[in-house]
Amino acid sequence: MPLYVKHVEDRFQWGIWKTDESAEELLNILPDRGKYEEVLQGFRAAYRRLEWLSVRVLLYRLLNEEKEIAYYATGKPYLSDNSYHISISHTRGYVVIILSRTVKVGIDIEQYGERVQRVTHKFMRKDESLSSYSDSEIWSLLLHWSAKEVMVKCIDAMGTDFREHLRIYPFQVQKEGSFHAKEYRTSEQQDFLIHYLVHPEFVMTWGVGE
Repeated sequence: MPLYVKHVEDRFQWGIWKTDESAEELLNILPDRGKYEEVLQGFRAAYRRLEWLSVRVLLYRLLNEEKEIAYYATGKPYLSDNSYHISISHTRGYVVIILSRTVKVGIDIEQYGERVQRVTHKFMRKDESLSSYSDSEIWSLLLHWSAKEVMVKCIDAMGTDFREHLRIYPFQVQKEGSFHAKEYRTSEQQDFLIHYLVHPEFVMTWGVGE
């Protein structure tokens, strides 16, 4: 399908791509398909090929030019020409990218599911609270988890603990909105404004660092 969502602001832009296409259809979107075909041979799983290609297609659609994505030893992505800060996330059937020329960025997408309830103790603090949305606290749990993924990507500090170092301030879940958060991992102890949207199949959060 075409670009699912494209959002542009002064300091950053992000996009969501829903992967309905085959690998062949995705390759046909990219100008230089040959260099991607070589890399695809290294993926055994079909879903990984689609995921990898969808990220490259989304990046191409956002910038209207091809860029090479490379990765640090930590797994953090970057553009080889350093033209933008980039963050990438994916869940079943969707990939998301956020880009900025000037600030560090983070984005995360999480598929809706009740499994998050089993790991609440790993990321929820005693001074954090949940709210109900569509008669369920699962959305709130997912947003807490997802927002902390965004913060980790923005501060990029080793050994960040989701409970000890990251705090989400109370907010009421809506279809879309924003809430405040704070990190205690670095000496700067940055404050964050985390933006989010709730979709029937997923939640997505994004934010910028310093």
